[in-house]
Amino acid sequence: MEVFEEKKGNIFKILSEAISEGIVIVNEKQEIVTSNEAADSMFGYEAKELLGKSINLLIPTEYRHSHTEQVEDYLEKSGPRQMGHGRDLYGQRKDGSVFPVEAGLNPFEIYGSKYVMALVTDISIRKTQEKEIIELNLLLEQKIGERTKELQQTIKELKEEVSKRKEAEHKIMESLRKERELNELKTKFLSLVSHEFKTPLSGILTSATLVGKYIDTDQQDKREKHLKTIQNKVKYLNNILNDFLSIERMESGKATYKFDTFPLSKVVNEVIYNANMLLKEGQRINYPQNIDDISLNFDEKILELSLTNLINNAIKYSSGHTVIDVVVIPKKDSISIKIIDEGMGIPEKEQKFIFNRYFRAENALLDQGTGIGLNIVKGHLESLGGTITFESEEGKGSTFTITFPTKNNTN
Repeated sequence: MEVFEEKKGNIFKILSEAISEGIVIVNEKQEIVTSNEAADSMFGYEAKELLGKSINLLIPTEYRHSHTEQVEDYLEKSGPRQMGHGRDLYGQRKDGSVFPVEAGLNPFEIYGSKYVMALVTDISIRKTQEKEIIELNLLLEQKIGERTKELQQTIKELKEEVSKRKEAEHKIMESLRKERELNELKTKFLSLVSHEFKTPLSGILTSATLVGKYIDTDQQDKREKHLKTIQNKVKYLNNILNDFLSIERMESGKATYKFDTFPLSKVVNEVIYNANMLLKEGQRINYPQNIDDISLNFDEKILELSLTNLINNAIKYSSGHTVIDVVVIPKKDSISIKIIDEGMGIPEKEQKFIFNRYFRAENALLDQGTGIGLNIVKGHLESLGGTITFESEEGKGSTFTITFPTKNNTN
């Protein structure tokens, strides 16, 4: 048919070569009368190589019978339609390899002859991404299950510790006082766990649901955004569990420390680098001066934990467009590090409780947190011969100072 012939100015060729989808047109005998460059490339054929060939050449053997019946049916009916209707469709390249496709069939008639135009799209990348998303969701569900088991074990260990302390009380009045305190702690702990886990778990569920809705190739950025949200919230839950386990180890006397010699700048650089990712708009951290030549013999992980807790708190409890200063003060046998912020500060009447476990100041109750970070830092530092102190004024900011020996004196 002249309308499909390779001639200069042929309107079909001009239009078909301008789109990225593959176009294949067959006649009533299901013979290919023309195809565009995208279709030839998709199926691995040279230009014009498909002309006169049966459309079955492009279809895997196991699908050819049903496909022939479909095309015959489409030739009898008018109007475009989508192939498959929920089933997976596949094409076959010249080299015999099979790949997933989407195909729309459009029957039409020219000069008394009937034809079907197939618009074919290679969806290999999309199918691979869908498989990866399914596998990732399964992995996340498994991790959430594991974290939940760890939390249950932590709660069990805490309850056992409470029971042991009650049994150790010899005096009736002291026993009654301890019991009241423990009941209050239990209520606060359960409330804390409920709040701190409910919010991130809801976020994980929402993001996991939304990820499954973004199935198109051009929605990858949206998928990545929700996957990042899931990763961050799982990491947050894991950090809470580690804090609870750290408390249990300290109270049971199972905490162990490892002393190494390392440059102070190594830990400071890493902590500030990670903290920069949490900064609010306009916030910045002033790096300490003249620390490149300072080496310590201390527990590197405990120093990192302490600085991370204090700097992250400074970021959390300060508004945007404020400065956080990190100041290092070397001394003869020890070193002090100050974290100075311009945040909300701590009310004076509540400052005496600031290192108590699960304590949250009234002006910070709406901010996310467990109230055990400072308690853990204080416990570790004091076990290693160090101290933590602070000065604060509500509405103006806080200065936290940790001081610890530069050499291991615990041997």
